[in-house]
Amino acid sequence: MSTTTKVWFITGTSKGFGRIWAEAALKRGDKVVATARNPSSLDELVARYGSSVLPLGLDVTDQAASVPGRWR
Repeated sequence: MSTTTKVWFITGTSKGFGRIWAEAALKRGDKVVATARNPSSLDELVARYGSSVLPLGLDVTDQAASVPGRWR
């Protein structure tokens, strides 16, 4: 049995499947980079799991926030 901590990058963690995956990973002791359009929606995860969660704002529909010259 492996005791290696994994780091997950999960988009859409404010609700739905993204939230379910994030909670499952955190419950097993892994770390999660959790993204959501509104990072404050991740406050509960941070309060519960502390530094195991890195909350980031990410809106994949916002072209202005993308890297200039790419993905267009």
